[in-house]
Amino acid sequence: MREIDWFPLWLSLRVAFVSTFFVVIVGVALSWVLARKNFFGREALDALVTLPLVLPPTVLGYYLLVLLGRGGPLGSLFESLTGRQLVFTWQGAVVAASVGALPLMVKTARAAIAGVDAEFEDAARTLGKSEWQVFRRVTMPLASRGIVAAGVLSFARALGDFGATLMVAGNIPGRTQTAAIAIYDASQSGRDQLALTLVIVLSLLAFALLYATNRLVAPRHG
Repeated sequence: MREIDWFPLWLSLRVAFVSTFFVVIVGVALSWVLARKNFFGREALDALVTLPLVLPPTVLGYYLLVLLGRGGPLGSLFESLTGRQLVFTWQGAVVAASVGALPLMVKTARAAIAGVDAEFEDAARTLGKSEWQVFRRVTMPLASRGIVAAGVLSFARALGDFGATLMVAGNIPGRTQTAAIAIYDASQSGRDQLALTLVIVLSLLAFALLYATNRLVAPRHG
């Protein structure tokens, strides 16, 4: 019996943790802007942020390749700063997973922030609190359950990203091969034991994350 290679799972967890960190920071900021500010183009911005959720993974991956490749604006900037290219690296996988997970973060967190009664925020402003203090001491605590649930969903989405990650990071065993890509590769090459093991592990992780999200957003009784 061939020994199971756990590297794809550890890489997926690493990518998911790092991408969730960035997604939560960017997503909360965007969610607050979309929920609390009225400006021209707000719904267009919302549509742009949500677009990766509905685009085919290959289309999203192509866009990212154009942006992150050596000739792309972000790719050339990254290479000039670090001396390394971004595509076909685990950092590229983080970018791909982050873009795919951001819509879930924004949609869920925006609903949580919009659900906070604005009167509480106005009361804090009348007491001389700055916008940052209102956000940190009033909005965030009241919307925290929804925001944490959004972060959990984003982590689950990043953990299982396949299409965009494959196009941006490639399928390099021991370097950029995530669990989802390893499952596809194993199923194509007849390594059914590896494919089944990773499928079961990812399924259990996804179930646990969804269960935790449901418990977070469920209304409290009593």
